[in-house]
Amino acid sequence: SIDIVVSVYNEEEGLRAFVEKTKEVLQNLNLRSCILLVNDGSSDNSVHIINELAKNSPVVKAIHLSRNFGHEAAMLAGIDHSNADALICLDADMQHPPDEIPAMVKKINEGFDIINMVRNDRDDGGFFRKITSALFYSIINRISPVKLEKNASDFFIISRKVIRILQKEYRERTRFLRGYTQIVGFRKTTLSYYADNRYAGKSKYSLSKLLILTTGAIVSFSKVPLYMGLVLGLLSAIMAIGVLVYSIVIKISGGAPPGYTTLIVFMSFMFAIQFFLIGILGLYIGYIFDENKKRPIYIVDNCIGFDNDKV
Repeated sequence: SIDIVVSVYNEEEGLRAFVEKTKEVLQNLNLRSCILLVNDGSSDNSVHIINELAKNSPVVKAIHLSRNFGHEAAMLAGIDHSNADALICLDADMQHPPDEIPAMVKKINEGFDIINMVRNDRDDGGFFRKITSALFYSIINRISPVKLEKNASDFFIISRKVIRILQKEYRERTRFLRGYTQIVGFRKTTLSYYADNRYAGKSKYSLSKLLILTTGAIVSFSKVPLYMGLVLGLLSAIMAIGVLVYSIVIKISGGAPPGYTTLIVFMSFMFAIQFFLIGILGLYIGYIFDENKKRPIYIVDNCIGFDNDKV
């Protein structure tokens, strides 16, 4: 059996086409399958479309969250409601092509527990999106002890044993699911795919949201930014000694040290470093604060299509 988990946020224009295409692919697989549509607080007509699809098709089930909790939280809600032998996460915009599902299932049947889908090319976002994506993976792989597959996305299939782990572990409030699937271990592999333009609508990931996701991923997978304080502190100490020696030499040689300019430049540099490090510490403390509050990752409003539909 296989579950398809789809995070839905304002996808009214292409949702029906996506579901029909996915159902068509699943029918050819001859497996017990289900499409879990997780409504992540949509404000358009997606809610009514999801309800209509769930009521008219036994293959489709609906999970409505009480508000917008974010893409990662919505995917986790779908994972938590899955009891299938395998689970696929993908987006509803057709950039994660449903046609790749048979190849993913084949790999699971070969004994793999995790298959990460890696983009070999993309039409969306243009040159800027490609460069920022490459830069992100380059940075995180340099500072993290765990190496992530370049161009991996929230498009993957996992076996039942991995589903159970994600249902019980890795429950941080700051999540990076595509990273979790690469660090849990087990037998894994990758498949490549081509990311076409969105079928309809526009991307829900603005530059600010991408920066937040990037920051969360770096904080979740690396402590290197904290160690920067030691390195910068050492460099500052060396510079301070240099300025001290320079001032003494000028004084002994009989000239008055320039003093003012040197002092202002040095102090400005030191304050910049201090505020930068305070900002990094504040970032980590903020994430620690969120974890200690233990607020729910998501809240379910209601479900449709499950044996025990509940609020």
